[in-house]
Amino acid sequence: MKQIILITDGCSNVGISPVVAAAEAKAKGIIIHVIGVLDAGEIGELGASEIDEIAAAGGGMSRTVQPSRLSQTMQMMTRKTVVQTIQQVVGQELRSILGQTTKLEALPPEQRSEVVRVIDDLTETADLKVALLIDASASMKPKLPAVKEAIYDLQLSLQSRMGESLLSVFHFPGNVSGDQEVEMDFGWTRDLANLNRLFYKLNMKGTTPTGPALLKVVEFMNGSADDTYRSKHNAAGDRPKADSRIRSSEDGIFGDYVV
Repeated sequence: MKQIILITDGCSNVGISPVVAAAEAKAKGIIIHVIGVLDAGEIGELGASEIDEIAAAGGGMSRTVQPSRLSQTMQMMTRKTVVQTIQQVVGQELRSILGQTTKLEALPPEQRSEVVRVIDDLTETADLKVALLIDASASMKPKLPAVKEAIYDLQLSLQSRMGESLLSVFHFPGNVSGDQEVEMDFGWTRDLANLNRLFYKLNMKGTTPTGPALLKVVEFMNGSADDTYRSKHNAAGDRPKADSRIRSSEDGIFGDYVV
């Protein structure tokens, strides 16, 4: 199962609509969840509207949260979408066996309990890939500590599952000049032990190319990038290869931010 969790304050302003990009992701089997860490006032209202539209087009959930609630929300979204996907698969199998109108609620209690047990087991054992896509525009700078905590907590949550859980991390825009829509900070990895070094500096400036960034991450998740890009922290110590579409930096997501 593949999903993207987009963390943003909304109001994209460059390139393809993020709603269109999210719909394309859904068509390719990737669910888009959006967490809005919004400001007050009219700008926050505009951002909230865009966030809801992106999630609806991407078949996922949207939540608007305070920074202090970001970690719990990311974990909730990840687990809930896994359960929903497994329920859909199990439901399709039931209908193919018992008839097109059969629903879980219509089964006898004993059979229903067995189906629920299977769903619970699969929730913990199914393979899962989660890509975090983080808005690194200037308005997100005050939310940086919450983003850091949320990534750590999500990684711990994924590591507690029995199934294989891989996490990748991206941010956008890729640089100040805006010619790179997105930058990969970690390719697929089970271990973010070196994550802390990414958080000591970040150049949070520039435009907000949310749509183009989503498309690049979708390409990474579904294309040859699965084989091309590697985590810089894998066992062999290999650094990820980069091309003009997705840049992987030496310092990562927080490469130019000084505290």
